[in-house]
Amino acid sequence: MFKIRKGDTVQVIKGKDSGKKGKVRQVLPETGRAFVEGINLVTKHKRQARQDEKGGRVSIEAALSISNLALVCKNCNQPARVGFRILQDKTKTRFCKRCNGVI
Repeated sequence: MFKIRKGDTVQVIKGKDSGKKGKVRQVLPETGRAFVEGINLVTKHKRQARQDEKGGRVSIEAALSISNLALVCKNCNQPARVGFRILQDKTKTRFCKRCNGVI
């Protein structure tokens, strides 16, 4: 189980988009990668398939390794390390190790 899930706000800590923030669109647990909105854009050459479609160069998002992402805490609004805590009602929650706030 990863500490980053779909819908989380993350910051890139390594690579060409280092320092940028975005929302996780999809997580691929079998490969350990994630798609983040507006991050790691690559150019793909697309052929015109139909008459009403346009062909040419299209920018799409590529997957990033989860190890290059840091979860942004909602409370302190900074990238933080994530821990797990089991509450008294036997539910497992994530918490920010910087401010101890529940994520």
